[in-house]
Order: sequence, then structure tokens, then C-alpha cells
Amino acid sequence: MRWDQLFEDLEAQQHEWLRREVETEAADHTRAERARVHLGDRLAADVGRTLRVRVSGVGPVVGTLVDVGPDWLLLHDAQRREQQESLVLTGALRSVEGLTGRVDERPRRRSLRQALRAVSRDRAPVRIHDREGDHLSGTIDRVLADHLDLARHADDEARRAAAVRGTVSVPYAAVSMLRRL
Repeated sequence: MRWDQLFEDLEAQQHEWLRREVETEAADHTRAERARVHLGDRLAADVGRTLRVRVSGVGPVVGTLVDVGPDWLLLHDAQRREQQESLVLTGALRSVEGLTGRVDERPRRRSLRQALRAVSRDRAPVRIHDREGDHLSGTIDRVLADHLDLARHADDEARRAAAVRGTVSVPYAAVSMLRRL
């Protein structure tokens, strides 16, 4: 009788040890999966949600997430009467409120340069906010490898030779957000 109890006890201990081993492996696997999740993957899963982002040099911006690229996100600003788009560089994000736990790991192909070229083609006047809180207004003339050229003119004027007060080159590394005017 004692041998039966001993074997039952050993078997119960083995089952408990195996159960704990499986739980530990599952927890390790979950932590490893989470460690591979990038902010862009979470943003991409939440397109259509209203988010509150804090942007270096700008402060809080609230808007509906419209699109996400590998290094930028596009918000329709909910704080303004007129619908305004804000292109925010992810490197300038200080925090994001309103994300769910969902993840979308599909590749996002439209680079910042491609997004800026689309704005440049529209010839829409923009305001570029830098990471120190300053801003420049004008029309994007050229989108280059690591910077853009901005023709400076008044916000309420179209880009015409007579209205241009000069051109300034702005490195992407200095940009935190760009708004169409």
C-alpha cells in the first residue's frame, strides 16, 4: 500500500511540475511576442480611432488617426472647427493616449518622403512645426533625401514668385509636425 501512495505522490508532483513548466513557457512566449511589437504596429491597428498625442515642440494634438507610415502618422484634428490634417513624425511623439491592445504588423510602405511629395504636388500651403516649438509657413518646393525646401510666404497667399519671401531648407530630423493650412 505504501508503494502505491508513493508512486501516486510522485506522479502528482510530476504533473504539477509539468503544469508549471507549460505556464512558464507560455508566459515567456507572450513576453517575447510583446517585445517585438513596435508603436507603429499598434497605431496601424487603430486607424479610425481618436487619439491624443503629445508632440515635441507642439504639445497635445487630438484627432482621428487616418493613416500610418513607417515613420509618420496622419491625424484629422478634432480640436479645430475646420477639418485640418496633421502629419506627425513618430520620432517626435512624446506619448499616445487611446491605443487599444491590437497589433497590425503588415508592412507600411509609404515613407515620409512619399507623403511629403504628395503634399508638395498639391501645392498646398503648410505650417511646419519643429521640435523646439518654432514653426515655418509656406509651400513645399522640393522633397529631398533628408530635408525639404520650403518657399516662405504668408499663410493666406498662394505660392507666387512675388509672394515668396525666401526659401529655407528644413532637415526631417528637425520636424515634429506638418499641418496643411
